Amino acid sequence: MTKPDNRAGWLIPCAVVGVLALGLPERSRSADDPRDWLEKMNQALATRNYDGTFFHLTEGRVETMRIVHRFRAGQVAERLQSMDGSGREFVRNNDNLTCYLPDQHTVLVEPRQDHGPFLGSLPRFGADADEFYRIESLPATQILGRAARVIAVNPKDQFRFGYRLWLDEKTAMPLKTQLCDSRGQVIEQILFARLEMPESIPDSDLAPAVHTEGMRWVRQGPAQDVAHDQALAALSAFRASQLPPGFRLTVTGAQTLGEATVPASHLVYSDGLATVSVFVEAERDSKPQPQPPMQGLAKVGSGYAFSTVIQGHQVTAVGEVPAQTVEFIAHSVRSESTSGATLPH
Repeated sequence: MTKPDNRAGWLIPCAVVGVLALGLPERSRSADDPRDWLEKMNQALATRNYDGTFFHLTEGRVETMRIVHRFRAGQVAERLQSMDGSGREFVRNNDNLTCYLPDQHTVLVEPRQDHGPFLGSLPRFGADADEFYRIESLPATQILGRAARVIAVNPKDQFRFGYRLWLDEKTAMPLKTQLCDSRGQVIEQILFARLEMPESIPDSDLAPAVHTEGMRWVRQGPAQDVAHDQALAALSAFRASQLPPGFRLTVTGAQTLGEATVPASHLVYSDGLATVSVFVEAERDSKPQPQPPMQGLAKVGSGYAFSTVIQGHQVTAVGEVPAQTVEFIAHSVRSESTSGATLPH
C-alpha cells in the first residue's frame, strides 16, 4: 500500500460526503420487517430536527463531533463540527456545502448534488439489494436509556462492507452504527453520547464558529468557460468498462480537485448501498509536473482509494468499500471508444 499524498484529501474534501441515493422499492412487508425500519430511519434523518454529539471511531482513533440538522418548510440546513481541536466545520444550506478547514487555512465551497442529510450515508437500498446483502433483525437492547431495534446488513461477497444499526424504537433515529467487513469485524463506528430532537432550531446553532480571516477560499463548481467545457467533453467518454456484481453508474458530473485549473470528470457507481467515486483528470502533458501522478492503494478514512494512469489520464477510485473493489473499478476505466479493457486478476 502506498502512502497517500495531500491530493488524495481533495477527493473527499469533507468529513462526510454523500451521493444521490436510490429510492426504496414498494413492497409488501410485515410491520417488524427490518427493511421497514431502515426506511423509517432514512425518513427520520431527512425530516426531523436533531442536535447531537457523537463519537466517530476508526483505525483506533476517536473523534468527537456535533451535528445539528434542521428541516423547515422543505428546506434543509446542517452543521457538522469537530469538537477535538481541529476546528473543522461543515455547513450545508440546501444545495451548497461549505467546509471550514482551519488546519489547512482553507475554506472550500462546493455544490452538493444530493439532498440527503450528512448522516445519510447510512444504508439506503435499491430494488436488488437483497441479492447482495442479508438483512435481518437482531435482539433488541437499550442505548442512552432508550429501547433500540438492532438490524444487521451483511454482504454476500467480498466487494462490499456491511452494517449493524441500533435504531431508537420511538423515532427510528440511529443511536449507534457500525461499518463491518465481510467477516463482521468493525471498521468504523458512530455512537451518540447525546441526541435531542427539538421542535425548532435557531439560526445561531447553524452558524459556523470558525474565524476565516486570512484563510484561502476555494470555490468548486461546474465548468464556466470554453476551455473547461472542451476538457470535460474529452473526459466524458471515460467509463468503467466492467464492474463488480450489482454496481452501476448512478451519477455523472465534474469536480475541480485541489488547485487544478481543469475540472475532473466525476463518476459515481453504486449497488444501492455501497458507493464508489471515480475521478478522471485531464491528460497530463509532456512538461515536467510539480507532482508525480498518484499510484497505488491508499487508506482513506474507513475506505480506500486506488490511483493509476490510464491512457495518459490520472484515474482514482475512492469509496467505503474493500480495497479490491476500488482497484477493480479503477483498472476497468477506459474511453468508450477504446475496447479490450484489462481487469486485475
